[in-house]
Amino acid sequence: MRLILGTFAALGIALAAPAAAQSVGMQVVDTAGAPVGTVTTIQGDNLQVKTDKHEVLVPKASFTLNEGKLLFGLTQAQFNAKIEESTAASAKAIAAGATVNGTAGSAVGKIEAVEGANVTVSLTSGKRIQLPATALRGNADGTVTIGYTAEQLDTLVNGSASSATGGK
Repeated sequence: MRLILGTFAALGIALAAPAAAQSVGMQVVDTAGAPVGTVTTIQGDNLQVKTDKHEVLVPKASFTLNEGKLLFGLTQAQFNAKIEESTAASAKAIAAGATVNGTAGSAVGKIEAVEGANVTVSLTSGKRIQLPATALRGNADGTVTIGYTAEQLDTLVNGSASSATGGK
């Protein structure tokens, strides 16, 4: 499962200084030097870290470079627990009636139904779109986010309707 854990600073676990250099394969350790995980990918301002149970994206600013390793403010057990807590909150947030916010932070619709791995969203334009649940991100605060604006979603709905009718 890939998950982005956002503001670790808000959780009080970001360290004082960001890591100066990161590379794939670099070991992540806690403040006592015990292993937390390994960097598997670098994606912009995030590092993908693999623990013994999970693989998640974490902001680079959550680490401090120390003696060739990345120092992190949680033990592996604490980190795994935070990931599991975030995953559970995310899944719980994706439910019928939840407001879906777009990239600009404004509401683009409401979840009408969750059926297995698919979610039907009633857009603010009055149209409906069915998406895989993985297209949505449930947040710990109960909100739901999608990586599109209302206009982009309307274009997707209109494009689907056009292709389904042979462009008519």
